Amino acid sequence: MTNRYLVPLCSGLFFANWIAIDANAQASTKASVQSHIAAAKNAAYEPGNDLTVLYDTVCAPASSGSGPKEPNIQAVPETRPPEKGPRAEWRTEPGKAFDNLYYIGSPFQSTWAVTTSDGIILIDSGYDYSVKELVTEGLKKLHLDPTQIKYVILTHAHNDRFYGAKYLQETYKARLIMSEADWNVIAKTLDPPELKPKKDMVATDGMKLTLGDTTLTLYLTPGHTPGTVSVLVPLKDGNERHVGAVWGGINPDVGRYGVRYFPNMEETFKTWIASAKRFQDIAAKANADVYITLHPFYDKALDKLHALNFRKPGGPNPFVSKDNLNRFLTIIRECTEAQLARISS
Repeated sequence: MTNRYLVPLCSGLFFANWIAIDANAQASTKASVQSHIAAAKNAAYEPGNDLTVLYDTVCAPASSGSGPKEPNIQAVPETRPPEKGPRAEWRTEPGKAFDNLYYIGSPFQSTWAVTTSDGIILIDSGYDYSVKELVTEGLKKLHLDPTQIKYVILTHAHNDRFYGAKYLQETYKARLIMSEADWNVIAKTLDPPELKPKKDMVATDGMKLTLGDTTLTLYLTPGHTPGTVSVLVPLKDGNERHVGAVWGGINPDVGRYGVRYFPNMEETFKTWIASAKRFQDIAAKANADVYITLHPFYDKALDKLHALNFRKPGGPNPFVSKDNLNRFLTIIRECTEAQLARISS
């Protein structure tokens, strides 16, 4: 065979081989995406513990035709209460979940009050426009004293978590606790300066927060923000003792409100996956059996609060489910794995 025929033949074989390799790689990526989505879907529903909304939310980017996309990081945050649509109805009644854990949030954003022998620890503050009614008045409805708020743990630097914190800081002299990374985020965001609280305590990984007879443990679980905080909370239910787990975010987030958290989506997803794996292991070792939600619609928390009004003496607490907590974190991890696989194609 002459060289003039050999060169085109070799070139043709090279491109054919390249096309075959590319097709195999795409097929492998698709299989990986589908495998992670299937694992998340398998964890999404059990009778009495419906996590399908969480699955729909976190797996949606991986399932969409276009795949995960970077958000508009320069978008200006919403600072006014919604006037139309379901989120305009931000009021809801407070409720008691455990002897030392109370819900004082909205139908969409959670604020929890942990009561101790020496005061109250809040987990997140909610918005500035809702904090007086939901937190101050909510505690009073539960026959708790808002002046006893001693600490507010801010799980991450998003407006639904910290816009109400300045009011609590100034009104009750409550100490605010957030990771160093997220304090730095707040300093740089496009959020209105008048809604930013004064920097206070810094949460560190494994930090113990003790107030009276109760000790909470804080962990740094970045990925939703650079310094997302997750928390283990000891809970009391009559003579029973439980451990609640607050997972500090939902979706992996590359940046928001003028601040880039991570260099790119790949780094964001890998960080969130690693945090979810680690906290899932931490929760298992702590024998955690209660998921303490950041958004009640993901785990039907308000339905569970309502169900407690009909609980028979000695009956089960609907919030207690080690399986539910594990499934929640599995969905977070598997859906994010699917997003990572999707952008790797």
